[in-house]
Formats: sequence, C-alpha cells, structure tokens
Amino acid sequence: METDELAAILQEVRDRVRARHPEGATDAALPLPNLMPLLHARDAAEAKVASIGTVNPRAGGPLNWLAQQAKKAIARALDWHVREQVEFNRNVMACVQATLESLEENRRTLAMLATIQDEARQLKDIRSHWVDWRQEWEHKLVVNEAKLLRGLAELNGAFQHRSGLTEATFRDQVKSQHADFTAVLERTQKRLWADLESVRLEYERLIHAELRVIRQRAAVGAAAVAAAPAAPQPQAPTPAPPEFDYGRFAERFRGSEDYVKKGQQFYLPYFVGRRNVLDIGCGRGEFLELMRDSGVAAHGIDLSRESVDLCRYKGLQADVADLFAYLANLPEESLDGIFSAQVVEHLAPERLPEMIRLAGSRLERGGVLAIETPNPECLAIFASHFYLDPTHTRPVPHALLTFYMEEYGLGLVEVRRLSPAIESMPALAGLPEDFREAFFGGLDYAIIGRKL
Repeated sequence: METDELAAILQEVRDRVRARHPEGATDAALPLPNLMPLLHARDAAEAKVASIGTVNPRAGGPLNWLAQQAKKAIARALDWHVREQVEFNRNVMACVQATLESLEENRRTLAMLATIQDEARQLKDIRSHWVDWRQEWEHKLVVNEAKLLRGLAELNGAFQHRSGLTEATFRDQVKSQHADFTAVLERTQKRLWADLESVRLEYERLIHAELRVIRQRAAVGAAAVAAAPAAPQPQAPTPAPPEFDYGRFAERFRGSEDYVKKGQQFYLPYFVGRRNVLDIGCGRGEFLELMRDSGVAAHGIDLSRESVDLCRYKGLQADVADLFAYLANLPEESLDGIFSAQVVEHLAPERLPEMIRLAGSRLERGGVLAIETPNPECLAIFASHFYLDPTHTRPVPHALLTFYMEEYGLGLVEVRRLSPAIESMPALAGLPEDFREAFFGGLDYAIIGRKL
C-alpha cells in the first residue's frame, strides 16, 4: 500500500472518531484530557514504521535506475538485521494504539461522570429546596384537606336537607292519601249502610205487601165459603169498537209500524228468554213481531177484529178478546210476561185496579208486567196527543200504577220516560232545561214490575 493511501485511510478513521466524539461536548466543570497531540504523534510514527525497508523513488534514467537497484540490493541484504527492529516498532505502535483506546474509554467515562455530576448538582439543588417545597406542599395539603372537608360538610348538609324535604313530602303524601282513603271509605260505608237500609226497607215493604195480599186472599176465600152462592155480577159493558178505520187512525197519529217497532226495542231486555208472553192490545202486532224475531213465544189479544186479522195475516198468534174475560179464564201463574202499550188510558178508572190484579195473579214468580201509556206529567200531551184519540178516558199517573202494582204483588218497579217532547215540538228548546224536563219531558212513560 502506498504511503498516501495509508495516510488517507488514517485521516478517514480520525474523522469518523472525531465525528463520533466531538471535542467540547462535555461540561466545562469537568475538564477532559486532549488526546489530539498524542494522536498526531502516533500517526507520524505509524508513517515512519510503514516506510522502513522501502527505497525512495528517484527520477528516471540509467544512472538513477542503477542507484535504485543498488539500494534495493542493500535493503535486502540488511533485512535480517532490521527485522527485529521493525517488529519492535510495530509492537510499540500497537501498544500506543491500545493506550489511546484506553484513554478514549477513560475520556468517555469522564464525560459520563460529568453528566452524573450535573445530575448530582441538580439533586443538590432539589435537596436544598426540598424544605421550602415540603412546607408549601404541606400548606397546600392542609388547604385542600380543609376544602375537601368543607365540601363534604356542604354535601352532607345538602343531602340531609334534601332527605328531610323528601321525607316531609312523603309523609304529606301518605297523610293526604290516608285522608282521601278515609274519606272514600267513610263515603263507601255510608253508601253501603244506606243501600242496606234501603234494601231492608224494600224487603220489609215487599213482605208487608205479600202478607197483605195473602190476608186479602184469605179474607176473600173465607167470605166466599161463608156466603151463599150469589148470582154472578154483571160485567161492565165492553166499549164498542170505533166506527172509523182504526188502522188508518193509528198509522196517522201513532206512526208507522217501523217507527213503533223501533221504539219498542226498549222492552227486549225485559222479555228475552221468556216462555209465554201475552200482549194486551196487540194492535198491528209490532211487539209480537219483535218477540218472534227474538225467539220468544208470544200471543196477543185485541178488541179490533181488523187488527187481529192483520196479525194473523203476518203469521202471529192473536185473538179477539176482552182483556178482563181473557185474563180471568187463564190459570194462575201461567204467564211469565205481560206487555200492554197504549191500553190503560182507554179503561175506566175503576177497572184499572182489576186489570193489574188479574195480570199480577196470572204471572208466575219473577214474571214481568210492562205497561206503556201517555205521561200526564208532560203538559204537551194535553195540547196535542192525548185527546186526538176519542176512546181515551183519562191519563194514568205513574205513581198510581206503581201503587196498584205494589198492592197486587208486583215489586222492583221501574219507571222510564219515553218519546221526549222536544223531538216533536222543537219550540220547547227555548225553555229552561230543568223546567222543560219537569213539565215537558217524555210524552209517554213505561212502568215495569216483577212478580214477587
């Protein structure tokens, strides 16, 4: 290898080492040895070692060549003499190289020690300020602890306050609910006792009525046995049928069959499920048709031959008969339902109790008697409806019919107003509602009683 090339390689190695460990990289507080002079001396020695045994180059020419050859011959002849010196020089350089590497490692260690020294100085600074820091930290700890305890106390107070409010609200609600429950319970108890009292009075009244009927029947039976047979009392003459076309009259003033049948739908719940129903004054047979459509066995009676023929033409059971004679010929408790619409107002007042008595005696226990008639509490019927029929005798108040029913063994009496007058007389809308309901309510009423 040429000397220049070797010098270039050494310079490159030197540059790499300097790049890896630049000078002045450590803290000035810890001075490090400068190895650069030693490195330069080593490089010069290595250059000398490398040139041992070499012949200096000379200029060209025969004389120079001869001189060069002579020097090479002398160098080869002295090789045995300088061989040990060359080996010694190389070992010395190796030792110098090892020393330099050791010094470099020491230099690095010193650099690390400088870093540790800086850290130690920082630790010393921390130690010197630790007392102040500790006092400040303890002060902050006390302040934060006080804030924390104060916050916990405030939260506890707020919780206690909220808990107290919740408990008070709960107690108020419970107290209010208890008061409401107590009031409802008292009202319910009062209503229950009132209902029980009314039931007791009703039963006492029914028992009294039954006992009275039994006493009346016993008295009548005893009188019949004790008395001699007497001639049958003549029946009151039955009113003759009107001379005009009563069917046309009913169509005009009472309404069409569909209209009447629609109004009589009200009675279906009372008669559905019955086995033997009688329609007194069946007329055109509207009620009988309702019974047939509902699967109830029913038959009717009427004084009008024309009405009876119309019912039979429709496939209904109807007979021409006087209601008193027909009911008198029926066995007792042979019917479970009797219906009579727009009939009792045609009877003489003295015969109305007899009709109720006969009807009640022909009903079995639980049988229903339903009567429909003009309502005399409605003043409007006297202005237009009641006196349109010349066969009417007098209207019958529901209180009187109620009395007759109770007198002859019927109870649980219900009264329902039908056909509001305002529907046919719109002018009544101008009257006060309470006055209109009291004096111009339903044109008709229905009264329903049950055999006790």
